[in-house]
Amino acid sequence: VAYEGTNQVKDAKINMLIREYEMFSMKENENISAMFVRFTNIINSLQSLNKCYINKEAKDLNTLPLEELLGSLMTHGMAIKNHEDDEEQDK
Repeated sequence: VAYEGTNQVKDAKINMLIREYEMFSMKENENISAMFVRFTNIINSLQSLNKCYINKEAKDLNTLPLEELLGSLMTHGMAIKNHEDDEEQDK
């Protein structure tokens, strides 16, 4: 109880983390690695409170290892940056 708090405090923490999870998006000027760290912290915090929250709409992400997800996001980010650079050069 001293570490986790009362059930009421624990439930409030879980609700806050679920809201963060549901509202999660990349911040402006944030790179993919920093975004991934924030996401991992939310998931790990939920797991430490014995709550595994899974978004049912993201069925494919449930089977994708986090390392592969990070790699895919970083590759996609580089592709977007290259596309933006090409558009800027064309102007």
